[in-house]
Amino acid sequence: MAITVTYHTPDMSCQHCVRAIETELQEVEGVLMVRANLDTKQVTVTFEPPATEEDIKNALADLGYPVAEG
Repeated sequence: MAITVTYHTPDMSCQHCVRAIETELQEVEGVLMVRANLDTKQVTVTFEPPATEEDIKNALADLGYPVAEG
């Protein structure tokens, strides 16, 4: 069963960021869809196992766009 989650990534600041996030997260096994929105600084990801929320958060952090908690 697929899960869709939206993350707030305040460090996203340009179209290059959007492309990098969308391209790299698609490489995470189990990720089905990624949409990064520069205006809202949000990344919406639809995924299924073996991907986990932790995998996605770690991938975003590794790219330099850590998820804002809270």
